[in-house]
Amino acid sequence: MEKFREVLNLHLKHRNALGFSLVTLLTAGGERIFSTAVFQCPCSAAWNLPYGLVFLLVPALALFLLGYVLSARTWRLLTGCRAGGGAGLRGALVCAQISATAAVAPLTWVAVALLGGAFYECAASGSEVLARSLCLGRDPRCAAQLPLVPCQQAQEPDVKQLQKELQKELTAHSQVLGWVLIAVVILLLLIFTSITRCLSPVSYLQLKFWKIYLQQEQQSLKSQATEHATQLAKENVKCFFECSHPQEYNTPSIEDWEQISSLYTFNPKEPYYSTLHKYVNKKQKNQSNTSSEEDAMVPVLGFVDSSDMNCTTDL
Repeated sequence: MEKFREVLNLHLKHRNALGFSLVTLLTAGGERIFSTAVFQCPCSAAWNLPYGLVFLLVPALALFLLGYVLSARTWRLLTGCRAGGGAGLRGALVCAQISATAAVAPLTWVAVALLGGAFYECAASGSEVLARSLCLGRDPRCAAQLPLVPCQQAQEPDVKQLQKELQKELTAHSQVLGWVLIAVVILLLLIFTSITRCLSPVSYLQLKFWKIYLQQEQQSLKSQATEHATQLAKENVKCFFECSHPQEYNTPSIEDWEQISSLYTFNPKEPYYSTLHKYVNKKQKNQSNTSSEEDAMVPVLGFVDSSDMNCTTDL
């Protein structure tokens, strides 16, 4: 039991990193399956380029959109957006942060595909622009043989050797692009993380405490919501069958739910840990819960909006 608890605690502490690692592994595995079992380059001058680009980019686009769908912040931003809760610069900043998170899987797909080389070889072999540069100073049959390179079906020894040379060069181009993409992504991630942490309005240990608080708040909210919904449902069912009047239950109003579902903004004068924390304190002081001019979206505090009742915040 102690071992299981240790494993569970490890998962909770590194949930975000483990999640990204799992997404990366699944994406890389999916790309390998596609490239070996599904992908069949037509070896046609007319079809190689669109066919290769479709396999390289369309799955990446699908994974990017799926990242939006699976993000809790997406639905927090869009639900009730007609009321103006996510409009303006704050909504745009949240969209940018969601996009950065959603880009993990598609970038992994493109990078692994480029390192494998199959999709790029097929697409590049159908490009007239690349054909002119690749065939410069080579055999006159180079341009005609280039679209056939991915299939490697030549019978003549000299043509077969030419196709092998072209394939090696295309593979080298693809793998270099793959490593450049990986290096650029890691560099940008390092720069972005360093800047957001440097501009953080709170200290490292307070961030740790903040995440612990959010985890406990969401667990308590889910527990209380489940208990309240269960009691309300039982009372309504009981009254239906007994034809009696229901007891009065104090349930938050639509406005109350809207207040705690809005995007989180940070105010250094009133550093609340969540929209629920802000709502409870503002209501106690009979103050408005609307954002003031001093409220701002802080990138390093994006995890506040990412948490919901169906997940726990990573530590």
